[in-house]
Amino acid sequence: MKTILIAAIVALGVSILFTPYLIKVFSRQGFGQEIREDGPAHHKSKRGTPTMGGAAIIIAMWVGYLVASGVEWATGGGGPTASAWLLLYLTTGMGVVGFLDDFIKIRKQRNLGLNKRMKFLGQTFVALSFGVGALFFRNGSDLTPASTSLSYTRDIAFLSFGAVGFVILAWLLVAAWSNAVNFTDGLDGLAAGSSVMVLGTYVAIGFFQFRNACWAPYLTDAAVAGCYTVRDPLDLASIAAAALGGCIGFLWWNAHPARIMMGDTGSLALGGLIAGLSILTRTELLLVVIAGLFVVEMLSVIIQIAVFKTRHVRVFKMAPFHHHFELAGWAETTVMVRFWLLAAMSAALGLGLFYAEWLSLTGG
Repeated sequence: MKTILIAAIVALGVSILFTPYLIKVFSRQGFGQEIREDGPAHHKSKRGTPTMGGAAIIIAMWVGYLVASGVEWATGGGGPTASAWLLLYLTTGMGVVGFLDDFIKIRKQRNLGLNKRMKFLGQTFVALSFGVGALFFRNGSDLTPASTSLSYTRDIAFLSFGAVGFVILAWLLVAAWSNAVNFTDGLDGLAAGSSVMVLGTYVAIGFFQFRNACWAPYLTDAAVAGCYTVRDPLDLASIAAAALGGCIGFLWWNAHPARIMMGDTGSLALGGLIAGLSILTRTELLLVVIAGLFVVEMLSVIIQIAVFKTRHVRVFKMAPFHHHFELAGWAETTVMVRFWLLAAMSAALGLGLFYAEWLSLTGG
């Protein structure tokens, strides 16, 4: 638990202190946000707000985790694990793709950055290399960071895809979740605040898996029935805690009225992070509940496009979903807070389902 707290506190401090520096630097360089021409009218006032602020979250996550890991190593614990390096790689790699996208938007003064092909190739390379790496690095218990089976709260044996199928699945999950968070990042503080809920849930899940790992010597006979075969759950919880602290520190400056935007740098990184957490903690299907708000935002875009192309009518005033309520007359802060509440309820429900499954196995 000490490692998790150190990671969160250090990352929070780094993010809340480093973000103002980024605001000054990006403002001086003219790294301002471009706004959709067809968006809500009041969003036009946000044009020029510094973007690429997701870099602060990524840096805070790295510093928070490395400091916590260093403290653990200095007190006799192990150093960074393979699962941690893979998750950091996935998050940072997706952040780099987002950074390039943001940078091109700024340089070309438009709301379109990398062309679809280059963005797709960047996301694909990072996701596939993560998927391949997650099947290597066996530990003393012969566990790899990921398994080839689809999971709910643990592996579903009859849904095993094999090595190639798993790598393809990892690519699909990373692409889906990174784009889902990207769609959600349309209001001040919405994506960062919603990510805090999801990451907080994964801190709890990772710590619970660590306390109930199948090799833990203090497990009771009943608890063994519900133990978890996750390779490095404490490290995963520490990274989630570091990213959570980074998001909260960033949110201090990103809440309405935002002084900086996370941009694709942050949204793609956070999407990759939660996808990676779901894969490495064996909770891919449960994430659909935990991150329910992101799912709804993505579905609203898919429905809008599908119905418009087939019937030439719009289901929503505008997609993603949060803009529909803005155009319906809701204040931006009202949409943000209510969507935060939805995100919190989804995360709480997901955590409840996770715990309920453990109780059903242990007879609790």
